[in-house]
Amino acid sequence: MITELGHFALILAFGIAIVQMIFPLIGAHKGWRSWMAVADPAAISQLILVGFSFAALTWAFMSSDFSLKLVFENSHSAKPMLYKIAGTWGNHEGSMLLWLLILTLFGASAALFGGNLPATLKARVLAVQSAISVAFFAFILFTSNPFLRLAIPPLDGKDLNPLLQDPGLAFHPPFLYLGYVGLSMAFSFALAALIEGRVDAAWARWVRPWTLAAWVFLTIGIALGSWWAYYELGWGGFWFWDPVENASFMPWLFAAALLHSAIVVEKRESLKSWTILLAILAFGFSLLGTFIVRSGVITSVHAFANDPERGVFILAILAVFVGGALTLYAARAGAMEARGVFSLVSRESALVLNNILLAVSSFVVFVGTIWPLFAEIIVGRTLSVGAPFFNAAFTPFMVALAVILPPGAMLAWKRGTIGKAMKPLWGVVVLAVALAGLAFALQTGKSALGPVGVALGVWVVFGALTDLWQRTGRQGIAARLGRLGRLPRSDWGKALSHAGLGITIFGIAGLIAWQQEDIRTAQIGETFAVGAWEITVESVERAEGPNYSSTVAAMAVARDGKKIATLHPEKRFYPVAAMPTTEAAIRNGFLRDIYLVIGDAQSNGGYTVRTYIKPFANWIWGGAILMALGGLVSLTDRRLRVAAGAAKRVEGVPAE
Repeated sequence: MITELGHFALILAFGIAIVQMIFPLIGAHKGWRSWMAVADPAAISQLILVGFSFAALTWAFMSSDFSLKLVFENSHSAKPMLYKIAGTWGNHEGSMLLWLLILTLFGASAALFGGNLPATLKARVLAVQSAISVAFFAFILFTSNPFLRLAIPPLDGKDLNPLLQDPGLAFHPPFLYLGYVGLSMAFSFALAALIEGRVDAAWARWVRPWTLAAWVFLTIGIALGSWWAYYELGWGGFWFWDPVENASFMPWLFAAALLHSAIVVEKRESLKSWTILLAILAFGFSLLGTFIVRSGVITSVHAFANDPERGVFILAILAVFVGGALTLYAARAGAMEARGVFSLVSRESALVLNNILLAVSSFVVFVGTIWPLFAEIIVGRTLSVGAPFFNAAFTPFMVALAVILPPGAMLAWKRGTIGKAMKPLWGVVVLAVALAGLAFALQTGKSALGPVGVALGVWVVFGALTDLWQRTGRQGIAARLGRLGRLPRSDWGKALSHAGLGITIFGIAGLIAWQQEDIRTAQIGETFAVGAWEITVESVERAEGPNYSSTVAAMAVARDGKKIATLHPEKRFYPVAAMPTTEAAIRNGFLRDIYLVIGDAQSNGGYTVRTYIKPFANWIWGGAILMALGGLVSLTDRRLRVAAGAAKRVEGVPAE
């Protein structure tokens, strides 16, 4: 009964979404406040109904209701409760319902917390947001209904993909979807502004918090996914340039560009047209990611579905919204007059260069991701584009971005000088070069990747700290320290995010340049050396889990004859899914990780053992956490929380 009520709630929410899509838009055009007022209760009602529907589906998974087709295909009675709950979105239909839930959550949030917005703009934003909801309601109800029943309920289910039976499933997809879907708010604001023909500083201040929140969630989601792959797959890697990984990375790059571009609109009334375009592209690439994951047109280990019918439906959604938005943009963009002017050397120009690097790097990733599909369609050849292409094509743009970041942040608005911006940074230059030289001297027979990563990381991190310190004025140290605590939180947020990027750059470069790998067959009791570490296979035993059997090894790790730890890598087998998984054992450290994997038994009585020494691995995710923290700190800035002064402006700068 609960399941049927969940299905009915979804249908009812679909009807309300249609009402919200039409009436506020007409009301805003005609100036009818009663029609515009429909948007707020409709948005909140959508959230309540979709929330109930999602709760009903979750209950079906928790209670192992195998009369529901989705539960039968993706669950099992022996599965731990955490994975029963997380399994709700560990499939195509359930994940799309989560997608829709988050979409309605953002719409309801705009209704509840958009008190400073002009009535017409708010009505149009909520109408556009609901139009997106309508499309995905239709997609779920007509092609991906999660509430389909089986005529004859089976006794048990087929189980969830073993790779998804991990705590990472509970956190990675929700955060990723909060980022993906959150960019719909930037898209809705952009379309509402185009419809009104008005883009000004107040609009930029309104759109920034939504974009920043989406970027923070997307940062956390990507970092969690990378960490999950690192410890779960047993390959020792953190990023594989998989199409679905790329599909989350591209909107992240566009969202970062949008954040910086919106600052120029807010501060200088410039880059209006470009900022609107970035908002459209950011959400457009989120929709593209949805298409890649669920259409089956591109092979990926992350693919949720391989149904061409679903793929065509999502492609139609992409074409309607992005195509329609770009058409409206083409009609309006030429009229969006930039009021602020700036010289070639200025903070505005630095932010423009920042935008170009981020946008072009995203398009490079897009070309590499989509090229195999085009090659198959156009020339009939099956091609693969792997890490060598992405590393070679993408890395130069990130290096250039890292180089310009500190001086660009310190340039004056409107008109600046490179000499003045660089003056406080020369000490950082010396430090970066010195540490890079030290890294080069200490390494033996390695490439320049490590020293270059050290230099760039130090440059970005200490450049961000120097920028923060320069904002405290020219008084004595005591006065400057006191002022440091009174700086706007957006300044602190920027410094933390930029420093986090520098740490991540250093972590990636250090890991790739200096990691050690050893693959061998080892006997029980055998000791072997990997770098400075001695590894001993002490025992290998069989164990039984709740819904799997496991081969568990005990492996001692020592250095200079002193035992450091005993690690227990596993190789599991899930009988229902008839699928093995690898559970790596990792000794996490500040400077390095020791990563051990046990493989199959060999004919000589030994076992395949893979050992990786991963220097600075945790710095990658530590930097990502710092970036997200910087975004959260910026969100607490009063100017963003209340859009200070935005509601008081009677006249904006029109797009004439």
